[in-house]
Amino acid sequence: MECYRCQARCWATTSTLPSGGPGWRTISSHRTVLEWALNVVVVRSGDRTILIDAGLGADPDLNLPRARQLIQRLEAAGIDLPSVTDVVLTHLHMDHIGGLLADGVRDRLRPDLRVHLAAAEAEFWTSPDFSRVSMPPGFPDALRRTAKRFLNEYGSQLRPFETEYEVAPGLLVHRTGGHTPGHSVVRLASGGDRLTFAGDAIFQVGFEHPDWYNGFEHDPEESARVRVSLLRELAANRESLVATHLSFPSVCHVAIDGDVFRWVPGPWEY
Repeated sequence: MECYRCQARCWATTSTLPSGGPGWRTISSHRTVLEWALNVVVVRSGDRTILIDAGLGADPDLNLPRARQLIQRLEAAGIDLPSVTDVVLTHLHMDHIGGLLADGVRDRLRPDLRVHLAAAEAEFWTSPDFSRVSMPPGFPDALRRTAKRFLNEYGSQLRPFETEYEVAPGLLVHRTGGHTPGHSVVRLASGGDRLTFAGDAIFQVGFEHPDWYNGFEHDPEESARVRVSLLRELAANRESLVATHLSFPSVCHVAIDGDVFRWVPGPWEY
């Protein structure tokens, strides 16, 4: 099994950030720039090429000038879009599916593409509940639009699963819930190597403050429980971790330091 990680730096602009949950700190300025890492993973297993998450697409009502970089990043890594046989989605937030909706992408994907997603996630986005989130203005509507469009365009290619599903030998996707009702993590195994792609279950600040949550969590308390459980497991087994929004080099191990966790970057070979 071969595994590739592709990263882009994405940013958006807004006038304010909301406060509310313990993971938010109020920032007020005339113009605030939000910048974050955005990782996807590609796995080659036998004759299959599997894309895990698909990055950010554009939205007409949001200022996202560095969106739609999926194809360029994949090509830079030597991965031809028509070679992708499967897509595994951790959830349906726009920064995980938007790359599949960028102009020209669907036409280049193979017609027998399989898209693996938790059934609970697909069901949630038919009538999404934003009552417990605290998002910047414009994002709830953009998320609804993107998820609806994705389900309309790729619905016939969905391969929904209930709790977990082995997509290919050594690649298991498991529903955790929390961040969204069908949020999932992906476990990779090849020989003696193990890696977990945690999607949005873990953010950088979550190592030192795992009980904090951000305004995009649809079930804040459950997302914190999922995060703590996953971090404890990874600290105990020393398996490698990648999450969507961990900064370069993104691949890390988890360590325990007293009452908190630590992000220990893995070695990076250029």
